Amino acid sequence: MNRFLVLIHLAAVIVWIGGMFFANFCLRPVAAARLPPPQRLPLLAAVLGRFFVVVGWGLLLLWGSGLARFSQVGAAIPWNWYAMVGIATVMTILFGLIVLRYHQRMVKAVADENWPAAGAAMNSIRKLVLTNLVLGFATVAIAVLGSH
Repeated sequence: MNRFLVLIHLAAVIVWIGGMFFANFCLRPVAAARLPPPQRLPLLAAVLGRFFVVVGWGLLLLWGSGLARFSQVGAAIPWNWYAMVGIATVMTILFGLIVLRYHQRMVKAVADENWPAAGAAMNSIRKLVLTNLVLGFATVAIAVLGSH
């Protein structure tokens, strides 16, 4: 059961961090270079909408597997696990902000064909995703370097 929980945990981390990396450094820059706003912004809103659903499910698995591991360890919880929980909490809050505020604004602006507003929302999403990406890499480093 222990290894299965770790597998679920790592799979969720890989999807979330890998998706953020792909979206921020591969998809968005190429879409920005090759597509005008009326084509780019609906595409990005749709792709991000699908990605956010996947990340939402991944977060359930991530938090569930992490809390299950905490309950298995008992009182001897390593320091780096507490650090991971703290960073994961911040990342989850930022994800909620991205989805509930900025992505909703982007979707509405795209529906209204308000390209400046959709672009501004996308820019806010980009910055928060980049922040979460850095925090995600830091969490992985803490997990790996803090283990014994």
